[in-house]
Amino acid sequence: MTEDNSMTQENPFEALTPDFILDAVESRGFYSDGRAIALNSYENRVLQIGIEDTTPLIAKFYRPNRWSKAQILEEHDFCFELVEQELPVVAPMITKGESLFEYNGYYCALFERKGGHAPELDNLDSLFTLGRFLGRIHKVGQAKDYTERPSLTPQAFGHDSIDYIIEHALPDEVRMPYESLARDLMKLVDELWQRAGQQQYIRVHGDCHVGNILWRDDNPHFVDLDDSRMAPAVQDIWMLLSGEREQQQKQLLEIIEGYQEFCDFNVAELQLVECLRTLRMIYHSAWLARRWHDPAFKHAFPYFGSVQYWQEQILDLRMQFAELQEPAITLPMY
Repeated sequence: MTEDNSMTQENPFEALTPDFILDAVESRGFYSDGRAIALNSYENRVLQIGIEDTTPLIAKFYRPNRWSKAQILEEHDFCFELVEQELPVVAPMITKGESLFEYNGYYCALFERKGGHAPELDNLDSLFTLGRFLGRIHKVGQAKDYTERPSLTPQAFGHDSIDYIIEHALPDEVRMPYESLARDLMKLVDELWQRAGQQQYIRVHGDCHVGNILWRDDNPHFVDLDDSRMAPAVQDIWMLLSGEREQQQKQLLEIIEGYQEFCDFNVAELQLVECLRTLRMIYHSAWLARRWHDPAFKHAFPYFGSVQYWQEQILDLRMQFAELQEPAITLPMY
């Protein structure tokens, strides 16, 4: 990952006025009807743009200095590989011969608008279908590695995040208990990661939760591969599990049965589920700290940085510490 210098900017998206946004879209040959609706995105700026005499499209303005051009294009190429295999992934549009363009200092991409709703994760048939598509996606993901994009590791998501939080975000009142707990958590994560054995890192979606899956006509459409990276396959599976252990096992069984119709799944990776959940929790707090200069984050997360916020984090991480010491989720068939 490139060094993120956007933390030094007061507002990295300050230039994105309505006129700027519409001018950027029209520079690709589309004529807007003047409507621009901001969609739910914090890391980048994503908007639905009305287009004269046709359906709207989606414009994505990438956060400056987060990804290099090569890293963005690598993700785009993965999307195109998936589309070539007739997988329901919303890939960027090709305009003027390219999927990524630069407009006055911002990298931008345009996408077709796809309708749909979040999948029902308590519907076992839906989970089986999701598993089949994830198996096909991962079969493509195994074909080659990313060379520009980073990998999901305990060091990058856990240790480095804790270091940043301690240096930049923690109030003095909670510094000692948070640091002590977080360091102990990462010792356990490191042990479990090693215990799971050598994992195969493949190209994955990276952020495969219900908000990035649009369900339509009994099939999913996968959107927003912005966090795609090299990771164990289970990274795209664990966020689809919810409820008590017995319920999660039923869900997992359906997903993996569908998955293995197209791609082998290494059951040893189930040892990583709670590790990955822990890393996501810690990384999320560090992400908020790194983005706190952005006014959109202050508006959306007003309690971040308060003593109360960190006290709640400590409580959640203590519960997660207990989860890490429980036996890993398993599949009855194995």
